[in-house]
Amino acid sequence: MDTAGFTARLEQARTTDPRERDRICAEVAADLAAAGVQPGFEVNSADLGGDPYFRCADRYWRSRFEERPTARTALECARWMAVHVTDGSRGVVAEQWGLGNGFLNRGGLEPTADLAAAAGEAGTGAAGEQAAYFLTLFHAGKLRANFCFDELHAFLSSSPLALAAGPLRDEPVFVALRSFAAFGSRALTVSYARELLERAWSAAGRTRHTVDICLNGLALAAPFEGQGELLRSHAEEAVEAYPRDHMFHARLAAGLHMCGQHDAALDRIDTALTLLAGSPTASLGVLQDQYLARRDAIQEGRLRALRDTEQQRRWDRQTAANVRLERSLHTSSVRVVEVVAVFTAAIAFAVGSLQVTLTGDLSLADRLWLLAAQGAGLALFALLTVGGTWLITRSRREEDLGGG
Repeated sequence: MDTAGFTARLEQARTTDPRERDRICAEVAADLAAAGVQPGFEVNSADLGGDPYFRCADRYWRSRFEERPTARTALECARWMAVHVTDGSRGVVAEQWGLGNGFLNRGGLEPTADLAAAAGEAGTGAAGEQAAYFLTLFHAGKLRANFCFDELHAFLSSSPLALAAGPLRDEPVFVALRSFAAFGSRALTVSYARELLERAWSAAGRTRHTVDICLNGLALAAPFEGQGELLRSHAEEAVEAYPRDHMFHARLAAGLHMCGQHDAALDRIDTALTLLAGSPTASLGVLQDQYLARRDAIQEGRLRALRDTEQQRRWDRQTAANVRLERSLHTSSVRVVEVVAVFTAAIAFAVGSLQVTLTGDLSLADRLWLLAAQGAGLALFALLTVGGTWLITRSRREEDLGGG
């Protein structure tokens, strides 16, 4: 096998455009797989777009997992990484390949017995723990992609394979997976899930996959108080740290949508779609469908909010009109009482005046004094009636003015 020739071709790919680089890496990976040999070069980054060595190795192992998506393939990959991936990049590469290939091969869930056997084959010591850790990520990636929340929680908590990872179970991505499982489970509490979330989020060694899993769990959780705001604030932090990452813009769109900020959410999901189009991800079609579905949901929510706002505006206008009508009727009734009081006093005065004028033998001066006294009494009666009505209705008027 011409290892030097493969290396030369990958070196050539460094200076080509992304499309040509991807073609060269795919060809070298296919040639290696056809020859039945593993890549012999070293990988010292997890840059899928810029590092042709990582790109080629990613292509090679993706084809191996597609051909045989089992723990045994994952064990081969883990042992290859232990030799060919530098220490500084091994953890990130393990997350990329374990979770990524688990997602792509989510239909191939393996029996518990096979996983337990793989745990036994992983070996002991640091190398065995790293192999078990990678196998755990691979199977956890499948469970996560299939939304098997309770199964994922049980697997991470007590399976022989997960336990074989030893202290690596405290890695932020591992804690984030437990948080994801807890948020989706109906048997675990939100407070427990949030505790795991904050533990993973605040970890010093937090990786891009840790951030993604944390946000994914928040987005998929059963509705709880403050969920939208929590997702929005964490997603904003993720976008600030990874401004070119389409996934985090999509998560932010989901958070904004939950908060009712539909216009901002629409801008973010459009940004996610634009960034996705230029991304070298292997699951572009699946993610694009997800983002488009999210965009449709945001649009629907936006239209519903507009309709609700218009309906609320109509209700407010109708309520205001009803209040004005009620005030008008109330005022009219008060005015009627006052007019009736005055009119009654006037009639009484007229009738009394006729009786005083037409009957009796009083002198003119006495009659005038009597009419004056009678008029004053009736005027006082009318004044008391009007004043009493005003006092009785005053509190109601002040209440109406205060409510308006």
